[in-house]
Amino acid sequence: MRRRLRRLLMTPLLRRLVWHARRVRTQVKGRFFGPLLIGLTVVLLLATVVVTVVEKGAKPKAFGPTLYWAITTILGQGDASYATGPAGWVTSWLLALFGVGILAVITGALVGFVVDFLLKEGQGMGAAGYEDHIVICGWNPTARELVEELRSDDYQARIVLVHEAERSPVGDGVYFVRGDPSNAADLERAGIREAKAAIVCPADGSDASDMHSILVLLALEDLAPQVRTIVEVNSPRHADHFRRTGVDEVLVTSRLASHLLARTALYPGLGELVTDIVSGGEGSELYRVGLPAAYHGLPVDEASARLRREHGATLLALARGGRTMVNPGADIRVEVDDEAVVIAESLGALAPLAAGRQSGKPGSPPGDEHPEVPQPARVEERLPAGDEAAHPQALHRIALPG
Repeated sequence: MRRRLRRLLMTPLLRRLVWHARRVRTQVKGRFFGPLLIGLTVVLLLATVVVTVVEKGAKPKAFGPTLYWAITTILGQGDASYATGPAGWVTSWLLALFGVGILAVITGALVGFVVDFLLKEGQGMGAAGYEDHIVICGWNPTARELVEELRSDDYQARIVLVHEAERSPVGDGVYFVRGDPSNAADLERAGIREAKAAIVCPADGSDASDMHSILVLLALEDLAPQVRTIVEVNSPRHADHFRRTGVDEVLVTSRLASHLLARTALYPGLGELVTDIVSGGEGSELYRVGLPAAYHGLPVDEASARLRREHGATLLALARGGRTMVNPGADIRVEVDDEAVVIAESLGALAPLAAGRQSGKPGSPPGDEHPEVPQPARVEERLPAGDEAAHPQALHRIALPG
């Protein structure tokens, strides 16, 4: 029951409404409900005193029943026979009119809140309210292709775009936050603390865009160091500067493209093959899988054969302690916490794990590398194999059933 209640309370729409309510309350600061409550109290007391003195002979015992009559009259449920004289009748009418006025004011406030909510949401001035989502910081052609890739994938990841523009450049299906990705308040509205990954895209190919991306990464690491960060870099000369920010993955697109072009020139068809592997949809794809205890201690060749036999997956590399061993030798055995990079045609029997960092970073508390989540959780993620090995959307992190 508690889990269902928490799931209901944590729905994105409800969280957005709560965020807007807090914003409105901060802006109003008691300038609406405070005066309204004071006015209502004054009117009730005056009406009670008038009716008690004029019609009830100023008896102290009559004050309570008269106050109750005044309150119910404002609510439209008063006893019409309680007031027996002209003063009581006039007071009753005024109370009824005052009640209608209060209802109109409250209704107008609620309508205004809804209209403001819709306007702010349409302008990108709201809050995402998501959890375990992907935050894209910045917009460029790569980001556009990235969104399409994530939309076409099996897991249908929730996406939030933080970009300084009057309108969302994406359209439906992506929550738009209008703002500067290097601004802490705008990142908070994107729900960066509850995100599972953040991807930083430069606005253009200039050095200034790279410098702005560094500012974005510094803000991300300050607000949510547990969130995995991936950045697209324009110039290879800036890659070391980006790594100093603590970013998890650095992708130099120009270097990736040049390497792939060179390999394609030497080995015809390689470019098409790599594109098919790192793209969603039909065909085989790259996945990063967490190996269960049944695989621990097995030689690589035996583990590879078992993966192929049981899951139709081909082993390419083993990831251990933040290092990836491509085409591991036959003398290597699978160890605890090892993860495998495989090629598979579909998820099949592979159960997805929650998003997490590939390896801990300086200053990260122990245990951040492989967070546990309740099962069954249907969450997947794309992981880059490195800044020269794969497209940033190339890999999934999943786990085999033990």
